[in-house]
Amino acid sequence: MLAVAGLASVMALAATMISAQAETWRVQTSMTAGESFYTDIEKYWLPRLAEMTDGKLTIELTPVGSVVPYNETMDAIGQGILQGDITATTYFTGRNKAFSILGDLIAGYDRPEQISMFCYHGGGRELLQEAYDKFTDGTVQVIGCSPIAREAFVAKVPIRSVEDFKGKKVRAPEGLASEVFKRAGASVVVLPAAETFSGIDKGVVDAADFSTYTMNDSLGFNKIAQHPVYPGIHSMPLIHFTVNKAAYDALSASHKTILDVWYRAMIDDLRMRNDINDRQLVARDLAAGIDVVDWPQAERDKFRAIAVEAWRDYAQGDPLAEKAYAAQVKFMKGIGLLQD
Repeated sequence: MLAVAGLASVMALAATMISAQAETWRVQTSMTAGESFYTDIEKYWLPRLAEMTDGKLTIELTPVGSVVPYNETMDAIGQGILQGDITATTYFTGRNKAFSILGDLIAGYDRPEQISMFCYHGGGRELLQEAYDKFTDGTVQVIGCSPIAREAFVAKVPIRSVEDFKGKKVRAPEGLASEVFKRAGASVVVLPAAETFSGIDKGVVDAADFSTYTMNDSLGFNKIAQHPVYPGIHSMPLIHFTVNKAAYDALSASHKTILDVWYRAMIDDLRMRNDINDRQLVARDLAAGIDVVDWPQAERDKFRAIAVEAWRDYAQGDPLAEKAYAAQVKFMKGIGLLQD
């Protein structure tokens, strides 16, 4: 009987240890529960993380604002209220301009993959970690960063070149985006996202910085603004994955590697799925007679040259933002997007 009791105790202890090793992290996103990026993570990628870790690490995904306001996840992670976030870097621009320079270099890159290269091989992830350390006292770990889409540009009138911005009323968020469009000659109107559709429909604005071709289409923009610019000319917002540092440090070395690989693979997959959908919608709309505008490379380069000055001026006076600006420009010169 003693032997049986001893065995039962050992088995109970083993079960307790296994249970203790299994963790579920609550991770808030910058996405709404119904949008494709969110549902694709839930459907395809949360199960894969569980499989890759033999069930030892799982994620409970929550939509934007569900636990804390969208721009407070940084603090919630450091305090352990959340174990992580998958969110837009620009949400923290109010803390420091570096989050804007790192999070969405307006009119900078030609393709999302180039921004991923900067993140992983140009010092972007390290700079993001430096910014997080400054504002969280080292309590948050940056796992990865990459854009998941290239935004299209909503236009009710043809905008085929930089010159065409002159005299046009463009909806854009405050900050760097507004400054770049102003320097291109547009009259910038700051409208909340919820008012953008009616603003286009009623002629309050001629064009709008809003979202991807797929998202714009789902909201009906391409029915009322039939000169969309695709591929986009302005925005490819960075989406980063950060987690609680203490929870991260408690992981095994293999699980740390899995998190890194999982996030890189997931973001690439989300980007490919969105790109396919964008292209299919564009092909449909071209066949239907919608004037989908594709800027020539010379105009894209001209717009970037205008934007460079705006980036520089925006970063001035803030050491962290200046460091981020210098790193971005150095990398872009290295891959031929900018000239000395």
